[in-house]
Amino acid sequence: MSQASQLIGPVKPLDFQPPLPVDRLIVQEAPNEEAVPMDVIFVGGGPAGLAGAIELARLVQKDNEAGGGIGDIEIGVLEKAGQLGEHSLSGAVVNPRAFEELFPELEMDEFPLGKPISKEAVYLLTESRAIRLPTPPTMQNHGNYVGSICEIVRWLGEKAEGLGVNVFPGFPVASLLADGDRIQGVRTTPSGLNRDGEPGGGDYMPAMDLAARVTVLAEGTRGTLSNAYLDWQEIGSENPQIYALGVKELWETKKPLDRVIHTMGWPLPGDAFGGSFMYPMEDNLVALGLVVGLDYRDARFDVHDVLQRMKLHPLFRPYLEGGEMVEWGAKTIPEGGYYAVPTRRHGNGICIVGDSAGYVDVPSLKGIHYAMHSGMLAARTIFQALKVDDTTEEGLAGYTRAVDESYIMKDLKRTRNIRLAFKGGFYSGGFKAGMMTLTRGAFPGGKIGVEEDAAERRSLGAGGPSTPPDGKLTFSKVDGVYKSGNQTRDDIPSHLIVGDDVSREAGELYVHMCPAGVYEMDGDELRVNAPNCVDCKATDVLGPRWTPREGGSGPAYRRM
Repeated sequence: MSQASQLIGPVKPLDFQPPLPVDRLIVQEAPNEEAVPMDVIFVGGGPAGLAGAIELARLVQKDNEAGGGIGDIEIGVLEKAGQLGEHSLSGAVVNPRAFEELFPELEMDEFPLGKPISKEAVYLLTESRAIRLPTPPTMQNHGNYVGSICEIVRWLGEKAEGLGVNVFPGFPVASLLADGDRIQGVRTTPSGLNRDGEPGGGDYMPAMDLAARVTVLAEGTRGTLSNAYLDWQEIGSENPQIYALGVKELWETKKPLDRVIHTMGWPLPGDAFGGSFMYPMEDNLVALGLVVGLDYRDARFDVHDVLQRMKLHPLFRPYLEGGEMVEWGAKTIPEGGYYAVPTRRHGNGICIVGDSAGYVDVPSLKGIHYAMHSGMLAARTIFQALKVDDTTEEGLAGYTRAVDESYIMKDLKRTRNIRLAFKGGFYSGGFKAGMMTLTRGAFPGGKIGVEEDAAERRSLGAGGPSTPPDGKLTFSKVDGVYKSGNQTRDDIPSHLIVGDDVSREAGELYVHMCPAGVYEMDGDELRVNAPNCVDCKATDVLGPRWTPREGGSGPAYRRM
């Protein structure tokens, strides 16, 4: 009897997922005597963290110039990637609103954005056809720009350093340091450890403590420290957060693309939520990707493989043939929307901003400007708290209030049930989403409740036909990891916490779920190739827990 026929299913990922290691992520210790003193630390050098640091530095500068007396304020940004931008991945179509607010002195052509969007198209795909649809109001992008999140982050980093912000790439944060319920700083991960977690030689660097009056968690999607803090403080939300996984490729092409393209339908099964995109980044550079909700029902569904099959479609193939795939990457996206935002995103000495707080509007496919704006709102609250020397939970409460009163939550509320409506399938979800758009969210009149992705039962289905890699148009997962620039040491300690007694059904789910080939089954045994990981966090949603590892590990994205 074959192994496949012995797999009985269904599988519920939550049954095999280990708990979040909160005791490792939040440590009841004071920063040590050699701790680097800071006033404010932003954990994460993405759009939210850097925009927040820039806004705070400017407020401090203006206050001192006006004789306000706040004095020198040390601001630090800790980023786990080896260089800013190397772990940043997005589509991206960017709403410039936050740039205009943060840099009112600059003209539009001075921002790190690409072409303004003048043409766009939405298609319903079948296996051989592309049927043009009217562009839904939520997806209309007039006034927006294509952009590389890597380039945006590098540009913001230069602006931050120009204002005196201390930017530290290559320093992931392993733990929050607490005194009771007060966060008083962070501890970084050590580096140079061998596979057994012991100092491995001359490259060893111990963990470093940094003390801070306020710590801002700007970790991006599925923030590990953010989730640990929310669990520790028992801060809930009306719905659990749910996620999608996006796999993206950059292509140098011979045929130019003149419009932004989004698709729905094929090659996704009818019970999966998602779609594809193709964006003209430059005259000969195209971004192509597939995004799928992690509540899909077939445990053998493989996002990377489905993307390879999709590229053979007549809509995409003419643009890609004769070109070269120059970069590959993957990232999860928080999709829960309004009802999944935590009720409180601040605490005693801490704020949570950006994707870590769930500020993403799925119907419009936007999150970057929300992330930046949330960082700026946090900075304004922190500035006032520093002025009066009150960085307690009460002193920082203005941040949550400011976000709740801002366009961030107003936008999320207007589309609050649209993603959730697709839990019942593509066609019924499309009808309900249309009604919600027409009524500006009034229909259906209440909250659509959902479970977390790991609680969704999966069947071991067919998974779809496999697409053999040809090295020209279609590629293997190993090819993708190479194109991500991943140069993680082979002998690094595993940063993935695998549950006990993982069933073969769950193991097969992990194998197909991971776009980077981290997991493989050897008979009944699950093997983990941790260095392959590109930090997309899909594993943390459905399987083994992701934890911070040595600085500079993972991908080295350049133009994603």
